Amino acid sequence: MAIDVTFLKDAEAGQAAKIANLLAEFISAAQSSLHIAIYDFRLNKSTTHDPVINALIDRANAGVEVKIGYYAGRPAKRTNKDKQSAIVEMDMDQFVAVGGDPAPADIGDFLSNPPSNIQVKGIFGEKLMHNKYIVRDIHTGNGTLWTGSANFTDDAWSFQENNILQIPSPELCLFYETDFQELWEKGNIQTTGVGDTGTVNIGQTAVDFAFSPGEGETTDQMISSLISSARRRIKVSSMVLTSRAILATLEEAIQSQQVKDFGGLYDATQMAHTVKLWQKSPKNNGVISTFQEVASHLVGKHSTPYSPTGKHDFMHNKVVVCDDAVVTGSYNFSHSATQNSENMLILHSKALADQYANYIDERIEHYQKLKS
Repeated sequence: MAIDVTFLKDAEAGQAAKIANLLAEFISAAQSSLHIAIYDFRLNKSTTHDPVINALIDRANAGVEVKIGYYAGRPAKRTNKDKQSAIVEMDMDQFVAVGGDPAPADIGDFLSNPPSNIQVKGIFGEKLMHNKYIVRDIHTGNGTLWTGSANFTDDAWSFQENNILQIPSPELCLFYETDFQELWEKGNIQTTGVGDTGTVNIGQTAVDFAFSPGEGETTDQMISSLISSARRRIKVSSMVLTSRAILATLEEAIQSQQVKDFGGLYDATQMAHTVKLWQKSPKNNGVISTFQEVASHLVGKHSTPYSPTGKHDFMHNKVVVCDDAVVTGSYNFSHSATQNSENMLILHSKALADQYANYIDERIEHYQKLKS
């Protein structure tokens, strides 16, 4: 079985039900364990909720160990009045601007009141537990990974650009299982991911991996180095672009005409918040200029401004294609991602790189037409 990728598009007819059934099929194949690390899990429509929840309950009833770790704490700051350990909510503009991928505080009925044979645990942290992965049947020789950028929500599956990977690799699953166990045992993202980088081979495809926060700076460097090494094409599809290292590398690629084929997408609404914050300090003039030059070569999706009850239609991918390699996962191209709990993959495969590049080109054309 090869690496399988599914691409999501805003307002694609029947897409949410299709993804729900795809996830239910993945869950239903479990024979021994399902370990899920998910930032946002709120399925409210029967067409999305029922297939997934029924599949989880069925597997648990069959004796499969089902554990779900979800993000339970909001990014926070201390107030001048509070020098102790209490936490207050971050301002929503700041939350959006740092690529926080805001989620309502309500975790939904299923996580709040799970069946007794399904273990659910909140993972806390001043930064985000931002993963979206499932490790299936670890330690059986049939370990298979579900990962990518898509949360388990109706809006993520209906209105957002996302990508989902299914990867059959017992070896890769071992590293994801290490990350899951660290999160599960500690109940906090702090100190997780340290030393968790490496490469595995899946058939003919070399796959590099890294986990933050432990290897957050390393992840940023890996992405920047890959961009620097590109000679034919660089295709970006990223919700936010706030990592100064990655922005500088993209700017250098543009200025030096490093590749003939450069282009991509970002979420213009999300980045507008960031630029407004940057403009409050003259020291950010350089990064503003860098972002503006990079953005001039990309197409922005004007998503709906965030509100807890509004449509969450972010351009939500975290992807860059460099020649015949693809960066993907939950890791936004932001400084905040270095401090979050995230996972990142680099897939060295021309076939997969071509699939991702074609998808990005189609989305570029789609949003260019909306502007005209």
